[in-house]
Amino acid sequence: MKNIYRTWIATLATLAITSLLTGVAGGAPPLPGAIFTTDLTCTGVNINIYGSKENVYLDGGPAHPGAAGLADGDYYVQVTAPEGNLLGTSIGSGNETPIHVVNGEFQGCLQLWSMLIKASDSSTGYDDTPNAGGEYKVWVSSEPDFANSSTKTDNFKVRSDNGQTPPQATLNVDKFYDANANGTFEEGTDVLINNWKVRIQDGIDYIRYTPVTIIVDPDDYVVTEFYPVETNWFRTTANPVNVTLLDGDEKTVVFGNLCVGPGGGLTLGFWSNRNGQALFGPDDLALMVSLNLRNANGTAFDPASYSAFRTWLLSASATNMAYMLSAQLAAMELNVLNGKVNGSSMIYAPGTPSANGLGFATVTAVMADANAALGLNGLVLADSPDRALQEALKNALDNANNNLTFVQATPCAFSFAE
Repeated sequence: MKNIYRTWIATLATLAITSLLTGVAGGAPPLPGAIFTTDLTCTGVNINIYGSKENVYLDGGPAHPGAAGLADGDYYVQVTAPEGNLLGTSIGSGNETPIHVVNGEFQGCLQLWSMLIKASDSSTGYDDTPNAGGEYKVWVSSEPDFANSSTKTDNFKVRSDNGQTPPQATLNVDKFYDANANGTFEEGTDVLINNWKVRIQDGIDYIRYTPVTIIVDPDDYVVTEFYPVETNWFRTTANPVNVTLLDGDEKTVVFGNLCVGPGGGLTLGFWSNRNGQALFGPDDLALMVSLNLRNANGTAFDPASYSAFRTWLLSASATNMAYMLSAQLAAMELNVLNGKVNGSSMIYAPGTPSANGLGFATVTAVMADANAALGLNGLVLADSPDRALQEALKNALDNANNNLTFVQATPCAFSFAE
């Protein structure tokens, strides 16, 4: 019985330790920072095509300003074909961890060739890639197994065997803040956004952060902007973008984005409580009477007092969409009249008549659309052909009254998952 008990205890201990180790390994964060191929001066961050394998140098640090650098320590290096064939490695060489990182930065600019031994015969360097495009992949890892969570990679091409500069092109990628939501970059007016994550692909991936200037092989490229973690960002230009680069070309891809947030909107709840009542005067009452507001049964609503307006506002429902649209319109008209919202502010209003192709319109335009729609049809039930339009107008005003969907004048915070 004692032996059985001991075996049982040992088994539980083993399972607990295994579970702990598995949990730690499974939850390991990715290696921070970045590596990049460069030239012997280490001044060219975005050089990705070379005349010979000996011309490739390696550097590293933060992926972009404000990001963390590589963790301090010593690192293994290997070169493979993009398909994974091992071409050269520091493991088994005279110095298995030739890269040293201090305070997040590489110590020196390092020639890739001199750090490695060939997979074929262990002589200095790395073998030719079998890839028809002359593509290589360099790996830097804190662990000798080059596991993904402990590794950073970068791709490069060698397109000449005589050391001469191969055909090449320059690709620029910029990001601008589209404050007027028109999808067009207006130089001198629109602000450029730095540190936005983009992907450049021609069969292999280059991950970079704006502004980007990268020297590449003449080829067809797909340039894609990443979406940030924050969900209040909208793109205003095409994504991805296809671009063809010939030898000697220099082309620029520009992405536009905007973010939405507060703009002073106050809700139906505000205008039906004491705070709203304190602002509600004769001019507010006159404005309400001038609008095409509707009751639940579709008849016109022309309030005689704040008390009547409050009761009507609190009872609003979407059974008759015209009633709920009327309530949201009333609240926004009061917001503008009382200086809480600027009528010229842009809001997200997809499906409304005044919205541009990106779905944005001014508050004043949406209010005018809503008032016109209410004037045409005051009873909009579930089967009404006008229901979709009035619901789109209601949603646009509702979100703005809740202070959520105003185009911000300047870029909001953004971040990207590593």
